[in-house]
Amino acid sequence: MTTREPVREPLRIGVYGGAFDPPHLAHEALARAAVEQHQLDRLIILPTGQAWHKSRALSDAQHRLALARLGFADLPQAQIDPRETLRNGPTYTIDTLHELRSEHLSTQLFLLMGQDQLAFFPQWHRYQEVLQIATLLVALRAYSMPASSQKGLKNEVKIPHLTIAMPAMPISATDIRQRVQSGLGMDHLVKPLVARYIADHSLYFSR
Repeated sequence: MTTREPVREPLRIGVYGGAFDPPHLAHEALARAAVEQHQLDRLIILPTGQAWHKSRALSDAQHRLALARLGFADLPQAQIDPRETLRNGPTYTIDTLHELRSEHLSTQLFLLMGQDQLAFFPQWHRYQEVLQIATLLVALRAYSMPASSQKGLKNEVKIPHLTIAMPAMPISATDIRQRVQSGLGMDHLVKPLVARYIADHSLYFSR
């Protein structure tokens, strides 16, 4: 009599993109909550390349990749993926998801975002196709939301998603960069090694 091997469940892979310029404690908290609450086997961290929706120039990709490695170092499931920084032209999430789907056929993909991003999700490139490939995981109240995002929520298209429960964390990368410019401390906003890297490489002082 032969025994059947146990049927393996598909891997659950989270996808978390962003400028991470710099990665801060709310980014890490969102990632950790998603992994724990949705049993993610792996979390792919994707520092963006040329973001179509950002008007400001981002820091060099080599710095943002290094910062991401430091910022998510304590999360064993996290894997820093440089692919979007290597592309020419605008970076679109749908292209990355198609690549990941071809590389990981027997997986479930989950796309992480904050509530502010959900408000403008219908403006994303081929957003309906994104929904066919990945399940959205949305962190409600993950960050303090600007007025423009809250206005967008009132007219929000009903987008299917699962939620990530976490407390409000009023931290933003914009505020951190401004604090660095002003000579203010940021130790309570980023991990110590991230703060050290920013200081050692004189990041944001001219922004």
